[in-house]
Amino acid sequence: MNKTAIRNYAVWARTALIDAVTQKAFEYEIKEDQEMVVSLDAIDGRLLSTNEKEWRRNLIDEIKRKSFTQVMEEVAYTWFNRFIALRYMEVNGFIPSRVRVFTNENGEFKPDILKEAMTVEIEGIDRAKVIDLLEKQNNEELFKYLIITQCNALNQGLPYMFEKLSNWTELLFPSNLLRADSIIGRMVTEISEEDFKDEVEIIGWLYQFYISEKHEEVIDPLHGKIIKKEDIPAATQLFTTDWVVRYILDNSLGRYWIERHPESQLANKLTYLATPKNGVIETVNENILPEELKVLDPCVGSGHFLSYAFDILLEIYRECGWSDRDAAKSILENNLYGLDIDDRAAQLACFAVAMKARKYNRRILNGETRLNIFAMQDSDFISEDFIHYFANSNDALRKDINELKIIFNNAKEYGSIISVPKLNFDALYERVDIIRRSFADDLFQREDQKLVEERLLPIIKQAEILSKKYDIVATNPPYMNKYSPRLKDYINQHFADYKGDLFSVFMFRNFAFCKENGYSGFMTPNVWMFIKSYEELRKYIINNKSITTLIQMAKGAFFKEATVDICTFILSNKKSDNAGLYFRLEDFKGDMEVQKQKVLEALGNTNCGYFYETPSLVFDKTPGTPIAFWLNEKYVSSYDFSLDISKYIEPKIGMVTGDTNRFLRFWQEVNYSNIGFGFNNSEDAKKSNLTWFPYQKGGNYRRWYGNNEYVVNWKNDGCEIKYDNYMGSRVRSHNYNGDNAFKGALTWSSITSSKFSARYVKDGFLYDVAGPFCQVEAKYRKVILAYIISKVASEYLNAINPTINFVPGTLLALPFLSDIIENESYEKINQIANECISAETEDWDSFETSWDFKKHPLV
Repeated sequence: MNKTAIRNYAVWARTALIDAVTQKAFEYEIKEDQEMVVSLDAIDGRLLSTNEKEWRRNLIDEIKRKSFTQVMEEVAYTWFNRFIALRYMEVNGFIPSRVRVFTNENGEFKPDILKEAMTVEIEGIDRAKVIDLLEKQNNEELFKYLIITQCNALNQGLPYMFEKLSNWTELLFPSNLLRADSIIGRMVTEISEEDFKDEVEIIGWLYQFYISEKHEEVIDPLHGKIIKKEDIPAATQLFTTDWVVRYILDNSLGRYWIERHPESQLANKLTYLATPKNGVIETVNENILPEELKVLDPCVGSGHFLSYAFDILLEIYRECGWSDRDAAKSILENNLYGLDIDDRAAQLACFAVAMKARKYNRRILNGETRLNIFAMQDSDFISEDFIHYFANSNDALRKDINELKIIFNNAKEYGSIISVPKLNFDALYERVDIIRRSFADDLFQREDQKLVEERLLPIIKQAEILSKKYDIVATNPPYMNKYSPRLKDYINQHFADYKGDLFSVFMFRNFAFCKENGYSGFMTPNVWMFIKSYEELRKYIINNKSITTLIQMAKGAFFKEATVDICTFILSNKKSDNAGLYFRLEDFKGDMEVQKQKVLEALGNTNCGYFYETPSLVFDKTPGTPIAFWLNEKYVSSYDFSLDISKYIEPKIGMVTGDTNRFLRFWQEVNYSNIGFGFNNSEDAKKSNLTWFPYQKGGNYRRWYGNNEYVVNWKNDGCEIKYDNYMGSRVRSHNYNGDNAFKGALTWSSITSSKFSARYVKDGFLYDVAGPFCQVEAKYRKVILAYIISKVASEYLNAINPTINFVPGTLLALPFLSDIIENESYEKINQIANECISAETEDWDSFETSWDFKKHPLV
């Protein structure tokens, strides 16, 4: 699959389509930021048809309800979805008429549907109109008519993708589609037909690339902009790498079936199924039939998880003697469930799984098969009058419909983190059926009937999906932590302990979807495994659930898709003593293809050195409960008899000057005689009347000693920094080292892309926020330095804090053994540390960049 070509086309297509539909709106005198006349009979001397006038009014109403920009984007997206769906169907031979819509049999952009316009069998086609357009040789208008007719004909079998186009969407149909450089022309010529035959993965990639520019615009990482409700889909949608989807479902859905059917041969067909080194998957004494399996993706996107789940389920059905034809229909109706806040994404998900099923059952497109994939809908249309109409004096119905109104009031913003109370769905559906069968003479009641059919029924269905329990919940949840005030309040109210990011909220929420003995599978940022913000989530998982298997990707592996370090994992929804199966790919730098290859190698050789079997009980022993699965029992048991290291060290945050350019200099930039070296207290430094004093500011990776490069303006005890550094009324400088100023300590760089490295600091320095420091009694200073930069401590620190930001408090989580400070060990370690510090001091002072330079060692 040529993802570069797909990306280039999709990014261009979005802009081109928005421009095209905006131009069509302009032709109907509908413009952004301009007063629009609602009722017009003619434009530029051309009389508008009855449909055009009605659709134009509807379009103006929609723009007023949302915004011009949002409506243009939605219409452009709608046409993009339809065009790629038609292209996929024609390439794979799924169009009922068997006539290609965009190309000829040779794959050229010469639409067969135009050549066979007189004979093509499309439901609802008006032959007289075709003849009229042919006689006028108006191929452009004929092409438009045939596409719209084909879309409408597909409505019966694929209503979620091909809604009836008797509305303003048709009014904004793009012009000039027969040109070689049109949306369709470039799709045909720039994206290989073979890529459209590569299952349905191309649908997902087209979707992600189409919204990629909008995604970058919306997330605005430099300014931390709050995401608006209508922009959440663009901000959070990420297409999950295919092999990761397979890994998640092989080890959740596949494993779930194998546990309950040990005779199954399914394992032989699951490429990414992880098993213990002994090769044994434990048996669960529970009988389950294929049609009873329930799989949910609560953030379904373009349906990648459900599409692959279909493949596994089909193999399961085959094992149980089902025909492919019957299995395909049953899978859609009984096994697969999905929700998303994005209407267009949900359309693509429905389309993707329907196309999967169509390969095995031609009748899937006849409109009889019911899918369980929906876009979340708001309940803002439910008024008191509507409740009165629907309830029809039934208090129980009134209560339930009122609950629906309340909980889904902002469904497009909250999505599937919404919890649904107990409702009588049978009664709700029964009332819907009664209303459907009735005919109201009253115009207002007919409008209410339409609301029940078109808007209330989807809300009842989404509520029912949210209320069910599932054997498998698998998803790539949204990554977002810049909440709107409304979403922030909702999360604080319902998910306060997991509010660090939307992905962690979904992790916790998904446990409620899952049956007690089921599995939840995820791809998420890996920060939840380590940093303090997610400690409550880790504790909850360790105490109540079990990690079945997890892959920690190398840093940067996912940066082509999103600049976030990721992991992928499966959680059992119950506590287990079984060891989890882990893959640590930290040492294998490269993209997701490199990660895939290393996982496959580990699955073939579990003695590879980066595959681990670790029981969850070890995580509880490490402070902060990091998911440090690579630490062996000896490392973890050290905490059982560890001393409290805080009795010996006192980590501190350094100073923020507020204006680095003003107050800091390299020592060579100032008058050497005006630098105060060797002071050990603030009072003496102040009395010296000197201006510049040595300053620790982190720096490059260096151990033991060095990085003594900066001086800070600390004349008169830092008076200018403290009292003359304001922005408006807000003080920008703070944390002036206090009693620790000029005291010897240990320091390090707060941000590093390398390993942790600390250095010995003599008396006479102040400390920057980028160079935090640790006060240690002089007697133990060198010994503790030796420990915190040792290979042993490095293993703990990588587990406790594997991020590039090393905060002072991290050191307090290190185990500290009595051997380090006992006499015999102390003397030996102190001697070695002295030798190392001396050697590194000599090395640092061997160059003219050191203020203690005397001469080069080679002279």
